[in-house]
Amino acid sequence: MEQYHTAMSELFAQLGLPNEANDMQAFIKNHAGLAANTKIESAGFWTPAQAAFLKTALAEDGEWAEVIDQLSNALR
Repeated sequence: MEQYHTAMSELFAQLGLPNEANDMQAFIKNHAGLAANTKIESAGFWTPAQAAFLKTALAEDGEWAEVIDQLSNALR
């Protein structure tokens, strides 16, 4: 298994979101409360392109998967 060190700020940038620490904290605060049984890519606040990226990245279980899981946990 390969080790990746992709940062949360890089994920936010990849998603086209502001990626400064205060911006990421605000995003998480504004979207917190995602139901445990809702897949992160199915959350209603993503654009179709963002949701597709998240779904594909998780399915590939590659570079982005760990940081997407971290974001998912932060949104719960």
